[in-house]
Amino acid sequence: MFVSRAGGTLARRFVTSLGTRSALYIESPRAEQRMRTIGGVVASLVRIAVWILAATYVFDVLGFNLGPLLAGASVIGIALGFGAQTLVRDFLSGFFILVEDQYGVGDVVTLTDKVSGTIEEVNLRMTRLRGVDGTVWYVPNGEIRSVGNAAKDWARAIVDIVLPYAADSAAALSAIAEEAQAFADDPEWSDVVLEPPEVWGVEAIAPEGLTVRVVARTQATKNNVVARALRGRIVERLRRDGIMVAAITR
Repeated sequence: MFVSRAGGTLARRFVTSLGTRSALYIESPRAEQRMRTIGGVVASLVRIAVWILAATYVFDVLGFNLGPLLAGASVIGIALGFGAQTLVRDFLSGFFILVEDQYGVGDVVTLTDKVSGTIEEVNLRMTRLRGVDGTVWYVPNGEIRSVGNAAKDWARAIVDIVLPYAADSAAALSAIAEEAQAFADDPEWSDVVLEPPEVWGVEAIAPEGLTVRVVARTQATKNNVVARALRGRIVERLRRDGIMVAAITR
């Protein structure tokens, strides 16, 4: 009983220490809750292991012959070990995903070039997410090599506008900057846009014209909404000023 309780306590402390090493611990409201959950699971596993060893020792002291039983259990354990390597890898990867709070339900993530969407479920074995087109993806945690999380802290809206070479680029840049600032000051968007938008200037030169990039730091997962609204405002402003737009690429 003493070893069981002490082992459970040490397991919880280990999980807590592991979680606090993550840079996202302080900023994530899920981290503490997840560490308590994982700590409880690890503590339970430690207690089970301790009681199994204790029961084995008691049976041995009472004179029961455990040799055949242990030999059979060893063979079964080896067979399961070889057959469950992928499953063990999934559980270990899921454990660290939860402890480090890499992502959670509601986050918008990118796992591969083809798999991205909103997280609907995360457990120790697999991650389920729904793509923009409604497709539900089930991804074993052991198969995840990298994760891009668009729901951490803040996001950036990017708008690329292509101006024809015949357009007055100086006037266009001035109009874009004014409209972007007016957009940020709009009460409808002032809470979503965290910083005044920036006009980075000419991003690229192509046969169809000059590409001007405008960026704005936004609340997490709001970058696409802001980009669509900002794009419409800029296009309307350029049209009012009589400045032609060749294309909108982003």
